[in-house]
Amino acid sequence: MIQQALVRKQRLLVLCGMLLILVTIMIGLGLGSSSVSYDRIIPTLLGQGTFKENFVLFTLRMPRIVITMLGGMALALSGSILQGITRNDLADPGILGINSGAGVAVAIFFVFVPIEPGSFVYVIPLVAFLGAFVTSLLIYLCSYQRGTGLQPVRLVLIGFGFSIALSGIMIMVISSAEKAKVDFIAKWIAGSIWGTDWPFIWALLPWLIVLIPFTLYKAQRLNLLALGQPVATGVGVSVEKERIILLLTAVALAASAVSVTGGIAFVGLLAPHIAKALVGPRNQLFIPIAILLGGWLLLIADTIGRNLVEPEGIAAGIMVALIGAPYFMYLLLKK
Repeated sequence: MIQQALVRKQRLLVLCGMLLILVTIMIGLGLGSSSVSYDRIIPTLLGQGTFKENFVLFTLRMPRIVITMLGGMALALSGSILQGITRNDLADPGILGINSGAGVAVAIFFVFVPIEPGSFVYVIPLVAFLGAFVTSLLIYLCSYQRGTGLQPVRLVLIGFGFSIALSGIMIMVISSAEKAKVDFIAKWIAGSIWGTDWPFIWALLPWLIVLIPFTLYKAQRLNLLALGQPVATGVGVSVEKERIILLLTAVALAASAVSVTGGIAFVGLLAPHIAKALVGPRNQLFIPIAILLGGWLLLIADTIGRNLVEPEGIAAGIMVALIGAPYFMYLLLKK
């Protein structure tokens, strides 16, 4: 039974998260090389802007902001699921090599497969999912031991190993590519938001529309998995089946996000940890907060990064890593 005071606190934090994202969006809309005065943002959004204001807001700024927010939400939810099914506070799609697997698949597709402009936007998430799925399957099999089940420590170490190996494969792939494609892949690795047009939003949004409610539906299963395999089995949960289903969900979320945002790590680590610190470890309580925090973290990182250095700014992945890497080291030493 969840205490009503905790439920009220969670709802208040969800509201605060929404307001925080809204404020950050409004700030981001007004910042950039082609600035729009803040007193003109609301009229422009209501259809009363000039051609320049409409172009800057609806063509340049808004798609990037929405993609960044959705990508952060997907990564945060993916990290929440991975931490639940592995019972490992260090689990994150970037740290465990899932993002690298998606990146290698995208790089191979981008370099060697003829690209149709019309279908490129929608095919890339599927290619990323395939690469992430194969990588996560190999990591899972290498971490699993018969009789004892999934080994969380082995999972982190093997994930690190796969991430390093896949980075080497990525270098081999781009070494044979033309300069324009190498530049694109290099920006992808750094976590530079590249999918900044409206079609990329329609490619990413369906994954979130389907998988966020599905994960919340599975929240009680995640709570039982967090208690350990004996307890979950004792109450009738098919542990391996649930783990595989939830792992596929986490992979789909991470792959769809990094296919348009680039190789971004640590969002899936930070957001769940902060959310758990605020409302506790029950998944039905902290997951909505983690989703909002993930969207805000990547949004604020990109907003600061793209305005910090002219003309191209600093990649959002680098900005997040500046915060996430020290926190990861703290958790590693603590755990």
